[in-house]
Amino acid sequence: MLERAYEKMPKKTGSGERFEIPVADSFIQGSKTMVKNFGAICETLRRDPQDVAKYMYRELAIPGNVEGGRLVLHGKFSARILNERIKNFTESFVICKECRKPDTKLSEGGRGVKTLVCEACGAKSPVRMH
Repeated sequence: MLERAYEKMPKKTGSGERFEIPVADSFIQGSKTMVKNFGAICETLRRDPQDVAKYMYRELAIPGNVEGGRLVLHGKFSARILNERIKNFTESFVICKECRKPDTKLSEGGRGVKTLVCEACGAKSPVRMH
């Protein structure tokens, strides 16, 4: 009976991790790339949309703007490239360098240097946001 119950249970879909790096839901319209779920990505990462957008503009070397919950990039980019940049942003500005948990916040420092403060282990590490 127990084996039948296990067979009827739904299969696990997630990786089991509490935090997963969000995936960009994007499409190309003319010469622009739109990221439809940009607001949700920023919410998941617990970062200001302007900070994330600024990082994307700098990494992709293009202008853009945030309209509502969407990010508009003035260039054509594949979802793979966008997701790589989001992953890099997450590893640099969200994940704690000591305990590898995403429970962090950015606190204002001086001269363009912010501090990544981990709410889980208390570690502090400087990060430079251009």
